[in-house]
Amino acid sequence: MTVPQGVIWQQARVESIRRDTPTVKSFLLRPATWRAFRAGQHFDVRLTAPDGYQAQRSYSVASAPERTGVLELTIELMPGGEVSPYFHDVVVPGDAIELRGPIGGPFTWSTADGGPVLLLGGGSGVVPLMSMLRHRAMSNAGDRPGATLLYSARSLSDVIYREELEAMASADPGLNVITTLTRSAPSGWPGPARRIDLALVRQSIAATGSPRHVYCCGSDGFVESVAKLSVEAGVDASLIRTERFGPTGA
Repeated sequence: MTVPQGVIWQQARVESIRRDTPTVKSFLLRPATWRAFRAGQHFDVRLTAPDGYQAQRSYSVASAPERTGVLELTIELMPGGEVSPYFHDVVVPGDAIELRGPIGGPFTWSTADGGPVLLLGGGSGVVPLMSMLRHRAMSNAGDRPGATLLYSARSLSDVIYREELEAMASADPGLNVITTLTRSAPSGWPGPARRIDLALVRQSIAATGSPRHVYCCGSDGFVESVAKLSVEAGVDASLIRTERFGPTGA
């Protein structure tokens, strides 16, 4: 029986590391064997201790599928975790990481799927949504469906990809980015400063038009809430796709 390539473990070299927020870093990895993926998919990474103990976690790809040869994994530090502290405190460029993938099917999107598309992200749940937006940005301008990202972060310093998202929205009239800060907002903050509610979901839908695709990613509680709010705002439940981050994190 042929084993699917995506489930075979392989080595990937760490090419660079970028700090995105005080608790989030992005790692650019070059796998020994390139395997094409769709925006929204994830890869598993595995660590093996000298005594043979292994720990593995799944991380969504942040880079666009068009950026072949390398993968960007954005990893939030989870205190007490087994994998994310190793990435944050030990891994340096040049290290080899064991990974497999791509994995996942329903939570994927491409410009060929059409739009408008509504993306609802909480915290590091923005990562697979960023892959979708980067893919969209690398498509021909005439092929880009309208898109809105409604992104919830605790504070301005916790907004992942902040400058890139701002640049994307400024350069593309078909993209709307709405960021809401739930714990603290700087003086003069022009955006909303509260948890995502029905009014914000309705505002996001109005920005681009009634969505044909809705993607919700974040913690269990976040996903449950925004999916329910989307239905209350008039979105057909069959159009909603969800991806949840478990409480144990990484």
